[in-house]
Amino acid sequence: MSQPQDLLLNRELGLIEFNRRVLAQAEDPDLPLLERLKFLCIVSSNLDEFFEVRVAWLQDAAHATPERVLADGCTPEQALAKVARASHQLVRDQYAVMSEVLFPALREQGIVFLRRGEWTQQQKDWVEAFFFRELMPILTPIGLDPSHPFPKVLNKSLNFTVELEGRDAFGRASGTAIVQAPRILPRVIKLPADVCDGRPHCFVFLSSILHSHVHELFPGMTVKGCYQFRVTRDSELSVDDDDFKNLRTALQGELRQRQFGDAVRLEIADTCPQHMESFLLTQFNLQPRDVYRVNGPVNLVRLMQVPDLVDRADLKFAPFSPSLPPPLQKRAHLFEAIRKGDILLHHPYQSFQPVIDFLTEAATDPHVVAIKMTVYRTGTDSVLMESLIAAARAGKQVTVVVELMARFDEEANISWASRLEDAGAHVIYGVIGYKVHAKMLMVVRREEHGLHRYVHLGTGNYHPRTARMYTDFGLLTCNEEIASDVNDIFVQLTGLGRASSLKQLFQSPFTLHSMIMQSIERETEHAQAGKPAQIIAKMNSLLEPQVIHALYRASQAGVKVQLIVRGVCALRPGVPGLSDNISVRSIVGRFLEHPRVFYFYNDHKEDLLMSSADWMSRNFFRRIETCVPIIDGKLKRRIIKEALRMYLEDNVNSWDMQSDGSYKRRSSRGKPHCAQRQLLESYTAQPPEDK
Repeated sequence: MSQPQDLLLNRELGLIEFNRRVLAQAEDPDLPLLERLKFLCIVSSNLDEFFEVRVAWLQDAAHATPERVLADGCTPEQALAKVARASHQLVRDQYAVMSEVLFPALREQGIVFLRRGEWTQQQKDWVEAFFFRELMPILTPIGLDPSHPFPKVLNKSLNFTVELEGRDAFGRASGTAIVQAPRILPRVIKLPADVCDGRPHCFVFLSSILHSHVHELFPGMTVKGCYQFRVTRDSELSVDDDDFKNLRTALQGELRQRQFGDAVRLEIADTCPQHMESFLLTQFNLQPRDVYRVNGPVNLVRLMQVPDLVDRADLKFAPFSPSLPPPLQKRAHLFEAIRKGDILLHHPYQSFQPVIDFLTEAATDPHVVAIKMTVYRTGTDSVLMESLIAAARAGKQVTVVVELMARFDEEANISWASRLEDAGAHVIYGVIGYKVHAKMLMVVRREEHGLHRYVHLGTGNYHPRTARMYTDFGLLTCNEEIASDVNDIFVQLTGLGRASSLKQLFQSPFTLHSMIMQSIERETEHAQAGKPAQIIAKMNSLLEPQVIHALYRASQAGVKVQLIVRGVCALRPGVPGLSDNISVRSIVGRFLEHPRVFYFYNDHKEDLLMSSADWMSRNFFRRIETCVPIIDGKLKRRIIKEALRMYLEDNVNSWDMQSDGSYKRRSSRGKPHCAQRQLLESYTAQPPEDK
């Protein structure tokens, strides 16, 4: 039998494995070329957050508690070493895909990223004019000397270290200068058609333009070398509830410091000499393993804008129009449609518009007296937030629980909180120490027989843009017990008092974890009694140790456990005598798989629940989450089919997890089954009926 520390896999290595699966999308020749470029960019975006949060956490742990043993049995320092090796290999593979696969394929399609050595004289002239017109007026070179120390470098900003020879007008000869590229400047510049030498789409990198003309910033001196670099910093916010009286004010102060947190990664050009690398490492207090040398731009995320600059529909995913559920197709009164029966929305295949309409109609409906909503991520430009503001100005009772600690959305949420308060809404910042991650929207309407409550519960954020890219479920209902539970949770969040006993919903941090544990243990007991037993669960991440060990016990008892985990999974599947009956697969495709759906056979009763929570310690114990059972039989069958069965049959976007934490792409020999494609085709043709 494995030792206890061998039963759990490393979280950070699991995240790197996930990004390998994303990178495989960039390599896939069956996908449209410009979409493959986007997947390449997504890897970089994911890695930025990975270093800002997870690697930063490991570095802090290595300094503060070096003897600490992590879930997988490693110390923080041992984990950092493993993460560095895996990350370096991933970055090398990523840049190889860019330079050896994607750029040549794009060039064949007339989409060219020109290196300086390729520029024609006409292009050189255009670039020079662009430099003096757009760059020179806003660049500020900083020569390093005792009166000009190394400047503060913003998190993830583009910078250049310049080696110089000679003396300036004041006789200074420091030999080194720093040039910071303002963030207002585009990192990829499209050349006009008349200088593209017959190619339809030509691009140059801002870094190439600066390299070519950096000498203009140092007149009379000789530039011996110019090397781009980029620093990633610890971006986790730390707010101590003992040190402040107003969370919003405290966060605003923290946000100003986020750009200058401790450095965790240094990206530099592969041409950078060793002595310059050592100089930069000293400035940022980093180790050699923290340096990532790249053959290309240090920020591939900025390539994400390229597909929007190229009018080639044949190189992109075909557009689609999300459908409406049958009860809403005839533009029926929304509240009347909900009264006739629960309505299930499966995004992005079905439109997010009913959720928008639900709130906009509530804002203008004279019979609506109150609206309550949670906000985690909604974006800087949100029609939903504007509707809440309009409702508050119209005199309706509007209560909004805004999670100010939603990572990287703090500034947007602070802005919305201010505007909502100015409009007269009651704005609550949740509970200190517990992020409000639940997705709840409740409308209270005065009708013939009194006040009636209508509710939307979702697995994803109230964000119309991501609802086009993420797969999620939403439930519109006026079920009295569910509505009562939602109201009780809002009262719990906005007031003071003990948690009430809910009738239908399960809630973190109170009842959700115990319900999941009991459900797993019940399946275990059924298997031990010789009854059929099965668990199917779909989520983003599986890390919570108690749940993992309960699943191991279920497997040993004979329960068939099928897990669909998009991202990181700490459970080891397929270990003889431990997890023989557990399979784990990951689906990575056009849309980001985001719903949390849990199925327990329960002696033919087939319990089905959808939730805002992954099976992680933070979701169970440090967040406010909801989990709702699906009661309607037709909706239950829909979710079982669309979220679970179809994905278990997928052999196009499916990856099987191995017991060592690696993944193998499922073979598509024979008839291909792609769950996302099948759902997209079925919904745009003839959507399944709710009722």
